Amino acid sequence: MAIRNIVKEEDELLRKISKPVFDFDERLGILLDDMHDTLKKAEGAGLAAVQVGILKRLFIMDVGHGIRECINPKLLRAEGINKIKVEGCLSVPGKCGLVERPEKVWVEYQDRTGAKVNKKFSGFEAKCFCHEYDHLDGILYVDKATKMFKDRDEYYRNTKNNKSNEGEN
Repeated sequence: MAIRNIVKEEDELLRKISKPVFDFDERLGILLDDMHDTLKKAEGAGLAAVQVGILKRLFIMDVGHGIRECINPKLLRAEGINKIKVEGCLSVPGKCGLVERPEKVWVEYQDRTGAKVNKKFSGFEAKCFCHEYDHLDGILYVDKATKMFKDRDEYYRNTKNNKSNEGEN
């Protein structure tokens, strides 16, 4: 297992559409294991393969329920508006912004063996799924942000003085 370099915002690779995964083999397992290590070291909540330079439709996320591996994910349905609006990204270090995401999502994906999984996510887990899912289509959260902050301190200063239910993650 290895720590991989995380691709940064200015790299045009992040704007490309990822390709489906067809081979559920040892190479896929190595990539997923490396992504686990990379996510843990970066202390993030999610990581898409494109963020480590691989244009495959897969991501992992860990929002407190253990790591979920989502391969060839599909967003089937979305509902509501998530109260957590502030968002950041390992590919856009330091900055954060306000993004509206669904409160609940119904999704389908495959695990590392190719087995189909159907899930309903809500709250932060739904937000994280949508953020990572966007990466697979070359979309960054900065494209959807209604307001950007240079760092978390600026965000906290702005929301402390303006209790506007922006929420935080």
